[in-house]
Amino acid sequence: MEFEPLGMGNDVIEFDMMGLGDDTVDIDHQLDDDDGLLIENSYGSGGSRAVGELYLPEGDTNLEPYEGMEFESEEAAKAFYNSYARRVGFGTRVSMSRRSRRDGAIIQRSFVCAKEGFRVEKEKSGRDDGPRIKRPRAETRVGCKATLVIKIQDSGRWVVSGFVKEHNHELVPPDKVHCLRSHRHVSGSAKSLIDTLQGAGIGPSGIMSALIKEYGGITNIGFTERDCRNYMKSSRQRTLGGDTQILLDYLRQKQSENPAFFYAVQGDEERFMSNIFWADAKARANYTYFGDTVTFDTTYRSNRYRLPFAPFTGVNHHGQPVLFGCALLINESEASFVWLFRTWLEAMSNRPPVSITTDHDRVIRLAVTEIFPGTRHRFCKWHIFKESQEKLSRVLSEHLNFEAELHKCVNLSESTEEFESCWLSLIDRYDLREHEWLQTIYADRLQWVPVYLRDTFFAEMSITQRSDSMNSYFDGYVNASTTLQLFVKQYEKALESRYEKEVKADYDTLNSAPILKTPSPMEKQAAAGYTRKLFMKFQEELVETLTFLATKVEDEEALTTYRVAKFEENHKAYFVKLDSSQMKVTCSCQMFEFSGLLCRHVLSVFRVTNVLTLPSRYILKRWTRNAKSGVMLEEHPNDSMSSSKESQTVRYNNLRHEALKFVDEGVNTVEIYDVAMGALREAASKVAVEKSKGGRMTNVNETSRKSHASLRTHANDTTGLPQWGSELSQSEDEQERKIRKLTRQLEHAQRKCEVYRANLLAVLKDIEHQKLQLTVKVQSIKLGMKD
Repeated sequence: MEFEPLGMGNDVIEFDMMGLGDDTVDIDHQLDDDDGLLIENSYGSGGSRAVGELYLPEGDTNLEPYEGMEFESEEAAKAFYNSYARRVGFGTRVSMSRRSRRDGAIIQRSFVCAKEGFRVEKEKSGRDDGPRIKRPRAETRVGCKATLVIKIQDSGRWVVSGFVKEHNHELVPPDKVHCLRSHRHVSGSAKSLIDTLQGAGIGPSGIMSALIKEYGGITNIGFTERDCRNYMKSSRQRTLGGDTQILLDYLRQKQSENPAFFYAVQGDEERFMSNIFWADAKARANYTYFGDTVTFDTTYRSNRYRLPFAPFTGVNHHGQPVLFGCALLINESEASFVWLFRTWLEAMSNRPPVSITTDHDRVIRLAVTEIFPGTRHRFCKWHIFKESQEKLSRVLSEHLNFEAELHKCVNLSESTEEFESCWLSLIDRYDLREHEWLQTIYADRLQWVPVYLRDTFFAEMSITQRSDSMNSYFDGYVNASTTLQLFVKQYEKALESRYEKEVKADYDTLNSAPILKTPSPMEKQAAAGYTRKLFMKFQEELVETLTFLATKVEDEEALTTYRVAKFEENHKAYFVKLDSSQMKVTCSCQMFEFSGLLCRHVLSVFRVTNVLTLPSRYILKRWTRNAKSGVMLEEHPNDSMSSSKESQTVRYNNLRHEALKFVDEGVNTVEIYDVAMGALREAASKVAVEKSKGGRMTNVNETSRKSHASLRTHANDTTGLPQWGSELSQSEDEQERKIRKLTRQLEHAQRKCEVYRANLLAVLKDIEHQKLQLTVKVQSIKLGMKD
């Protein structure tokens, strides 16, 4: 067959660049919005069976295209070819068109197999945006020649002028054809059902299950779960609409009231807005006390919540959830998560946590790896178990014991070897070695199976029980029907409620003594130091030592190894190593490393070796009643915090943050108060001196650094030698003039110091007044409780 040459006469050739994408669907890669839903599955008005005779789609549904076939419109021809491609098993796209030079109307179209041609590598621009490398995409173009060409006739109808049937690749089977991009379309009826189910709080997996049942199979739906997620995301964007302005107005107001309130918007706040993050002053302060482990909660993705928000949470000294910031996630690309994590880290003074827990998600994992390279990343085990309900639905329905065996294998394995053996035995017993999802989570086992994570702190008392703080901060305040406008109000109520619960826990800890169950000095020590909840957990471990036997099995100089087992359960033993010279101890169960509390096995060894009190190194301050007093979590130096690019607001927040820590200690006693005031006066004097010099740093380290830098520069630059020599040969008269000038500046600074001193005294007086008011409030609460 010969095609009519293009681009001749009064015609203009156009190549449709929209069709240059790949036709395969990577289920692990989220498409943007409704990407790929390109062609509607409706014919329009008929076509023809022979030249001059219109073809009606209600007739022969197995008809192939042929030269001379006529259609009433271009859209009808496109729909017919796409329907034919779906039956045969290939994807389509528009390749090129020809326009008339007279009026610009399209007079010829070419539809091709999606595997036509070969990928063209885009030339790199001269701009270098850094080392970021995009994820490579699979090559899907193989130069297929299958084509349908149509051209318009004088009658206005379109006729097939060329058709190539043969393909140079394997065709897609019927049960997979719905994955091809040109055959994926969310119909109007499907959209209505998705909207209804989404409004009822059902997630993408549940919605797809309902659609499969409604349409009689996945192949009849016409789109994939990824398309469903994309539609739900775009629906969220439409639902939020102008409500995002309400949130922005709220955030601006909060920041105007308190400069320590932090918020940031990804994109242009005025014209185009993507994700939003914010953290109030209390959240940022909480992080300094309890920011060793963090949970990034994306519960909304399973659509328990309609609102696309994700809080950063942690655990306070009472084991309660504590907020470290909150995000509104409209865009969920890798770049957006990178932006979010980087912004959150900046708000937290660039101190990364020891560990972070997130949903099991490839994109989130990539972002965590980039922003928190030194942080231990854990996938939420309970999210994976929840996901298993869908991924293993057939297995669970056919084998009722499988779920219990899976949980036992994951939760109760005492060693990595035991887990590996148990896992392999389990999947072999149920013939699941080829199950793709099980293969995926097994490959990720180091990031969610407890036995691999016990050497890292996660602030959880048990590796088998779910933490109360997981995904629960906004429980009772946000549900599936909560709008963004309502969320702004509920957010404040949730914060107030959580604060009241913490105050109540503080009150219970400070004003009621726990009941001791043993005469042990160690128990009395723990009761005086730990918060109430943590003491009860410690007491449980201590009492359990009465049922354990500790036997010395190895003694090497200062290091002694003990075998610890429960009475009449000698087959299940733990090994404790004690260095009595330095009072260091480790246990094979690794409870202290995981939870920050000593286990019953170590306490059993302490009992037989007459260690009567807890070594200070094994009492984590974050679990004590004094967790929020004095020095906070260890600060990690960060050069970026002293960068010249640092904003005035950030500097203000940091100074205010450090000053308040100083004030907390300074008001405890009169003696400490006098010392604190002396230090503040000295600091005020130094600040005044620096201010009079224009804010230049003159401390020894900075001067040394600048001098070394100058030496290095002039060592390689001969033009600098005369200036360097002149500095070394300054006359005594010049130095005298400098001394007189500095003396005048010092006198001026001393006068300013009095003003600063008065301001600082006013601040201290105000803080003392506030503390007095709080004391009165606490007393009122006490009286109310007695009544």
